[in-house]
Amino acid sequence: MAAQLIQRRDEWRAALDDARRRGATVGLVLTMGSLHGGHLSLIRRARADHGWVAVTDYVNPLQFGDPADLAAYPRDVEADVAAAAEAGADAVFAPSVEEMWPEPPATTVTVGVTAGRLEDTARPGHLAGVATIVTKLFSLAGPVTTYFGEKDYQQLLVVRRLVADLSLPVTVVGCPTVRETDGLALSSRNTRIDPADRRAAGALYRALLAGKRAIEEDGAVERAKVEAAMAAVVEAEPALALDYAAAADPADLSTPATLTGEVRLLVAARLGPVRLIDNLGATVPGRDRDEEEG
Repeated sequence: MAAQLIQRRDEWRAALDDARRRGATVGLVLTMGSLHGGHLSLIRRARADHGWVAVTDYVNPLQFGDPADLAAYPRDVEADVAAAAEAGADAVFAPSVEEMWPEPPATTVTVGVTAGRLEDTARPGHLAGVATIVTKLFSLAGPVTTYFGEKDYQQLLVVRRLVADLSLPVTVVGCPTVRETDGLALSSRNTRIDPADRRAAGALYRALLAGKRAIEEDGAVERAKVEAAMAAVVEAEPALALDYAAAADPADLSTPATLTGEVRLLVAARLGPVRLIDNLGATVPGRDRDEEEG
């Protein structure tokens, strides 16, 4: 069945309200288009959980610091609508920039849960741009359950916190990262990787696995040691330029010198004109009873 394409804000709000009046709960997947397997997995999850599934397809200028990156971002709304429908979407909201922002916004939303850390440092203003558009899209949508992939882990933390702080009628569900066979996390930007450099991209996932092994198999608890193990894998690929390799608290991405409990491993690097990010969870093994009592 075809998905309805909606381009006006008032029509989008009315469509979701109508679905709820008919007794359906609504699952919402926010995207910037160029749908890939990761997006489609979120739509299928929403379809399994809800009677009506809504997808947004909007390239948000507020989260791009580099105009060239914005201009190069892939766009194909017609293909996105067809792919979303096949995965189970009932409607796709694909507004123009002018429809979303008739005037340049004078209001921005800043969420401080991870302020000054990782992506917030590497891409100043990016997360505020994400938080602002997400808040607006949630305002238009009303009560929904929304699905986000864990690949953009810091973004997921920001969205969860803004929903909690602003008491929005939204339930946020994080879903596992979808990967290619060599572990590369699916991303719309992957289409811009030069084929000659594609093999090198798998080093990000290999770096995360190296950090996970250092913690869970080798017993490393020194953050610097785990980060060095990840960085070494990325730096061994000449085509990659490491941005960061971090072992952090999964709640706020703070970086204690000694790791305990659950840890989130995060890495970012540039491959030609493309910036790649990825992350993976790890657990510091607990001490056995004899060691604790000894």
